[in-house]
Amino acid sequence: MSNVRLLIAGLLLLALPHSASALEYRSTGRAALLYDAPSATAGKVAIAGSGLPLEVVVDTDAWVKVRDHSGRLAWIEKSALSGRKSVMIKSETSAIRQQPRADADVVFHAVRGVLLEATGEVDAYGWLPVKHADGLAGWVPAHEVWGR
Repeated sequence: MSNVRLLIAGLLLLALPHSASALEYRSTGRAALLYDAPSATAGKVAIAGSGLPLEVVVDTDAWVKVRDHSGRLAWIEKSALSGRKSVMIKSETSAIRQQPRADADVVFHAVRGVLLEATGEVDAYGWLPVKHADGLAGWVPAHEVWGR
């Protein structure tokens, strides 16, 4: 009898909107409104610019509850999110390097708040491949960005 209860409980959990497991980030594909509830008639909290990384907290069919880099929680329409992954520089200045090494040549510097496209995953040594909107690409220490 207890196996049946466990099965029913598991099926009920699958039917509910699910919270993100581990940390999941999505980026906005266009400028979009953030709301205080999952409805276009809810209160408007802010405007998220295109490419803004957001942490997924709850994911439903049409809406996603997200946390921004400042810690603010809000709801966004799922259709406003894209498949591209952006990260935001969180240190005062980050050196984007040609190779994933601290002694590699610097391609460019990015200051706090600059958005970069993550072009791959963090490597075993903690470096993330990124690309600036102007086309410059390189590697940044993953601990210096938010949204990965």
